[in-house]
Amino acid sequence: MNIQIIVNDTHHDKCFRELVDQPVTALRGITQQQADALRDAFGINTIGELAELRAVKYARAIRTMASAEAEPLGEKAKETLIDDAVEMTFPASDPVSIQSSITRIEVPPEKVDASSDHQHAAAIEEHNKEVVGSGALGQGGEKTAGAA
Repeated sequence: MNIQIIVNDTHHDKCFRELVDQPVTALRGITQQQADALRDAFGINTIGELAELRAVKYARAIRTMASAEAEPLGEKAKETLIDDAVEMTFPASDPVSIQSSITRIEVPPEKVDASSDHQHAAAIEEHNKEVVGSGALGQGGEKTAGAA
């Protein structure tokens, strides 16, 4: 470990056994005001006393255990259900979801046209037959000049 990045310049020549007994201000980033607050609140004067502070030990233990803790079963089950729902909605084997070059989906002629599949489908069908039968539509499907 490079001790020079942890302690102030005036403490670079000390070994670890000596650093334990040094004031907390020997640690890089600890000001005298912070050291006074540690002394007043917890009775901490040295690096060794700071290392032995029970609250610090508990916090380190909780952090260590949290990194090793498995995800709660309920949360894992929810994530699995969501993943399965997405797969059911957009299956990976669905060619429409895989092939992005598809610009339209053609409906076979025997299938019902969605635009005419409603309550008045029969009336619309009859109207279409009348228009086609009377020649009111030109070859491209547009109305001719004589059609109403």
